[in-house]
Amino acid sequence: MDWNRYRFTSIWDLPAPPAAVYAVLERADDYPRWWRQVREVTPLDAATRTTRIRSVLPYGLVVTMRERLRDPRAGVLEAELGGDLEGWARWTVTARGTGSRIVYEQEVEVRRRLMRLLAVPGRVVFLANHALMMRAGRRGLAARLEAV
Repeated sequence: MDWNRYRFTSIWDLPAPPAAVYAVLERADDYPRWWRQVREVTPLDAATRTTRIRSVLPYGLVVTMRERLRDPRAGVLEAELGGDLEGWARWTVTARGTGSRIVYEQEVEVRRRLMRLLAVPGRVVFLANHALMMRAGRRGLAARLEAV
């Protein structure tokens, strides 16, 4: 097992229609407005952003996200990740009843030195930190969708 590799899947069911959810998720520059752990998003060009993230643990991550796929009809947004985390992330938004199912998938290798050094003893804590961040993201997205 490579202790520096992670694969995450989060599934959120929300009452908003898929088009409304997708419209919020495709505006990455606005994430800090509704997702408190996404501290800053800086556009580098039309398809690339640098994102500063910090959850519960007392350190932040800087990740460069380059858009790989944007398909509103399929409800898919996908990005290649670099920096402190290398790999990819994908949002998939589909209809579920009168609302939406949002699936977030991420496969990354940790590049940040401290996290690599603490890979084995810190893994459970890193997983919990990520889970807390995703829980807060779901709450923030739900609140954002209610406000629009």
